[in-house]
Amino acid sequence: MPADRDVVDTADVFGLLSDPKRLRMLMALLDGELCVCDLAAVSGLSESAASHALRLLRAHRVVSVRRAGRMAYYRLDDAHVRMLLDVAVAHIEHTEAVHPEREL
Repeated sequence: MPADRDVVDTADVFGLLSDPKRLRMLMALLDGELCVCDLAAVSGLSESAASHALRLLRAHRVVSVRRAGRMAYYRLDDAHVRMLLDVAVAHIEHTEAVHPEREL
């Protein structure tokens, strides 16, 4: 069994992934790094709200940032984050294929 702190940290990450707008940003980052303005457009958030969401994701090591002058480009922090997203999408696709009558 993982340590209590690891369980809490994992629950925090899943909580961050549970917001559809944050999840849209993360799904967009599957294709590579993007700036805040692009992530705001993809998620439907204002740039300010997108920046706040990215700060939360960065604090939990879900995304990382690269600065180029005044611009900040975000990317998924590592392959584990990509794997979480890929597995979640695969699960939904599998569920829909196996149970097409089921509404989510």
